[in-house]
Amino acid sequence: MAKIQAPVQKGDTVHVTVADLTHEGKGVAKIDGYPLFIEGVLPGETGEIQVTKLNKGYGFAKLVRLDQASKERVEPPCPVYDECGGCQMQHLSYAGQLDMKYNQVRNVIDRIAKLPDVPVHPVLGLEDPWRYRNKAQVPVGLSPEGQIVAGFYKKRSHDIIDMTECLIQHTESDAIIQKVKDVCAANGVMPYDEGRHKGVLRHVMARIGYQTGEKMAVLITRTSELPNQEAIIKGIRQAVPDITSIVQNVNPDKTNVIFGSTTRTLFGEDVIYDTIGGIRFAISARSFYQVNPVQTEVLYNKALEYAGLAGEETVIDAYCGIGTISLFLAQKAKQVYGVEIVPQAIEDAKQNAELNGITNAHFEAGKAEEVIPAWYKQGIKPDVIVVDPPRKGCDEALLDTILKMKPNRVVYVSCNPGTLARDLRVLEDGGFKTREVQPVDMFPQTVHVEAVAVLELR
Repeated sequence: MAKIQAPVQKGDTVHVTVADLTHEGKGVAKIDGYPLFIEGVLPGETGEIQVTKLNKGYGFAKLVRLDQASKERVEPPCPVYDECGGCQMQHLSYAGQLDMKYNQVRNVIDRIAKLPDVPVHPVLGLEDPWRYRNKAQVPVGLSPEGQIVAGFYKKRSHDIIDMTECLIQHTESDAIIQKVKDVCAANGVMPYDEGRHKGVLRHVMARIGYQTGEKMAVLITRTSELPNQEAIIKGIRQAVPDITSIVQNVNPDKTNVIFGSTTRTLFGEDVIYDTIGGIRFAISARSFYQVNPVQTEVLYNKALEYAGLAGEETVIDAYCGIGTISLFLAQKAKQVYGVEIVPQAIEDAKQNAELNGITNAHFEAGKAEEVIPAWYKQGIKPDVIVVDPPRKGCDEALLDTILKMKPNRVVYVSCNPGTLARDLRVLEDGGFKTREVQPVDMFPQTVHVEAVAVLELR
């Protein structure tokens, strides 16, 4: 199909009505069928826009003047919302955000999975869609005036916005980051300069045990030596008297990756603890642990419900991470096998199983598409397979393995509706029937939505 030529020029100012939102939260307005993507506008709104970039088939524009606002438009409470790239949807009411996320899932289930008759339920949202993140990690730098700043990057840049609070982070995280920054500044620790690859402090991270209240501060440094280390430890302990753990991670590389390979505890414990649904988890500086524990419990309870366990089932949990879903499932299953490519995550999973006295969960490090077929050859035949893949979705070899193993049920937990829909189509074509899809809002004020789907063998 031929792509529509642009009926406008770069720099043109035109009046439009916004028709839709993309999965990235940008408004879509069409001029003679040619779509323009506009940040910060909502469906039904009218106004004047200026064309900023033209591509074959689509272009971009910025809002010049809003003439008619949507009834779902709200005033963003964050003072740096327009600059910061952390949130994308604070200008849309929370009810509007849930509608947008529902439409996003419904659209791909219809269009990509080609399953218009499969029920997609309303999105399960948070009662209070603020202050839900239990982990904050922010870059540190120097302001033009020579002051240490810590905060998120401005949109499409590596300029740091100095901020004292973030409205989606736990209030204790904000406080820890500010106090660590101040203590380091007072003790002459220079922030990292990524252009020159000089300086010491690259990032500060805070982790909070949502249920336990335990607190961890992590200083990510370029150098293994932390100048005035004892004074910094003392200063942080005085500023945050109930701190559980102070950790240093060393990343000497010229890279955008946050963590390096060396981690050492400067004070207190190596881990903090938290609980989700009665399961206790040990969380280290580098552990993968869901950042919204309230909604994680909602999501995993739904996965457990969809697994339909009666106590006699063998379950495989592909992409098991630190065992979060596996340990939920182990409470109701006969035996759970978890696989994850990151060896440290598997060590964490084993530790978490031991921590909870769970003996019917076996964990193995490796690629799911290699380990699971090996299990199958050993005679392990799952009744249920649970997958919780990264954004790119399931590996093709894993999907082939699932089709060969023919479990009674597949429970698919997804952080990307597009790849979920693609993989559902593959499983449907291979003999499974998708019963229903439940979206869950794990990240209010952003465009991201998670979903869990259940499939049964035909």
